[in-house]
Amino acid sequence: MRNKPFILALLYIFFFSVSSTFGLGEKIISLGSAFSWEFIEKRQGITEASMIRPHPVLVLDGSAGLYDDNPIAEFLDLYLSFDEGRAGSFKDSAGHYNITVAPELAAVSSPWSRNGRGAALFPGKTGNGGTSDGILVLKPERTALFAPGNNLRDFSMEFWLYPQNMETGEQILLLTASKLNGSNAYVNQQIRCTVLKNRLNWSFENFFFSPGEKNQKQIAFSGPQLRNRTWSHHLIRFDADLGLLEYMVDGVLELIDYTTSTGREGGEVFTPVIGDDCRIELGSHFSGLMDEFRIYRNWLSRPVLAKYSAQGGRAESRTFDLGSTYSNLRRIEALGGRTGVRNEYAGNGVLRFSDHAEIKFFARTSNNPYAWNGVPWIPVTAGTELADNVSRGRYLQIAMDFYPGWEGESSPYLSEIKIVYNAAEPPPPPAMVTATAKNGAVELSWRPSPSRDAGGYMVYYGDTRGEYFGNYAIINEAVRTSPIDVGNRTTVLVEGLKNGTLYYFVVAAYNKPDSLENWSAAGVEPGEFSRVVAARPLLQLAEAVK
Repeated sequence: MRNKPFILALLYIFFFSVSSTFGLGEKIISLGSAFSWEFIEKRQGITEASMIRPHPVLVLDGSAGLYDDNPIAEFLDLYLSFDEGRAGSFKDSAGHYNITVAPELAAVSSPWSRNGRGAALFPGKTGNGGTSDGILVLKPERTALFAPGNNLRDFSMEFWLYPQNMETGEQILLLTASKLNGSNAYVNQQIRCTVLKNRLNWSFENFFFSPGEKNQKQIAFSGPQLRNRTWSHHLIRFDADLGLLEYMVDGVLELIDYTTSTGREGGEVFTPVIGDDCRIELGSHFSGLMDEFRIYRNWLSRPVLAKYSAQGGRAESRTFDLGSTYSNLRRIEALGGRTGVRNEYAGNGVLRFSDHAEIKFFARTSNNPYAWNGVPWIPVTAGTELADNVSRGRYLQIAMDFYPGWEGESSPYLSEIKIVYNAAEPPPPPAMVTATAKNGAVELSWRPSPSRDAGGYMVYYGDTRGEYFGNYAIINEAVRTSPIDVGNRTTVLVEGLKNGTLYYFVVAAYNKPDSLENWSAAGVEPGEFSRVVAARPLLQLAEAVK
């Protein structure tokens, strides 16, 4: 906590070094664009994206909150988000599978990804004219759902696919293992997903076993035709109680099959049993993108196909020191646009779009940088001038709520924000300060401060130059300690002083209060000192004659 005042001071120096003037008395804090987003401290469902504007922008995070009704920590067995930035860093975020990647595998970033910050780019044919095997290989650890020897119950598998050319023979997924059957003979187990005539063909060989593992159930089916260079969502899910296997494409149920002895509902249920040396290969012989590959330990009842969560996201800034308790937020200027099929740059103004994607802005001010609890957020319309005193104080925070379009396929983005405010610096000191010695008193007078906002004056005094800590003066029959608030007048008689002692005086002006109701002498901020004047109280001849 001791470092916070120092940090605030650094922030103050930094922002004023990059600020410029819009109008008389106005200053600017700029975020985003070439100034970066490092002063956005809290981000919920918000990320930075490149390749949308020349500099990174703030945008909704497509991987945040995808399954609000399905606790990921409990059911997620494998999660490849491909958001790490480079293929060599891809990992299973669930922590149950070891991953190895070939040098040919690449990573792409937003906006080429379907969700989140990145996707995997599979090369298809390699440069030597052959095909590349083992592009991305997953090997289960003992805690994995597909660990050797496991008898599976419910499971689900989903991924997004963006094929480049949909060539027959491309292999999207291959799971292999070796299983000892009921006849003490090893059989090869496979789950294979390949391309045939613009369709994904699925086959499950020696994967579903009867109770006692004496018999196996073979399953094969094809999905609908897919389009090149278009994202599609694929979901395989299995219910072990019913022996129900379903295949969904883009949320549409394309196949229902039963792993039962009857081939329909009812009968003996065949369930998956995993053999030895299990491994999963993704994207061998495939040219295109894959994103958000997940395996669950349950039946995924409702896949979320929207790119962005309907709850949106929120970003909040750090505390900015505006330098004065009378600083006043004038307006927020926001530049940005919307992502979607085509990125749309809206420029400066209200960031609200036809599909209801929008960004809402808020601000709050305080004179205590550590006491924000209970300070309300005030809605601010970007580009609109705020009324006086709506948001006034030395310390400022801003917040932005991001909301996606109504189908969840577009996100507003913020490329730059400018916080325009009046610093309300204290007025300059009064001029022509004079000190006239009296008997046990000194009369001070000065010309008013040239500032129209000057609300009054503080008088500082002491018997040592530069040390104005006097505590013995009398003004209006009351003992007054330095400094003395003399109000909005330009002449004052300071009494109670010792004859023969030289006293030093300076005067400083302070701003008018917001209102009489919230004004207090302890809250004023005097400006710079006037020139130093001095006087030595003495018994004057005229006063001695009396």
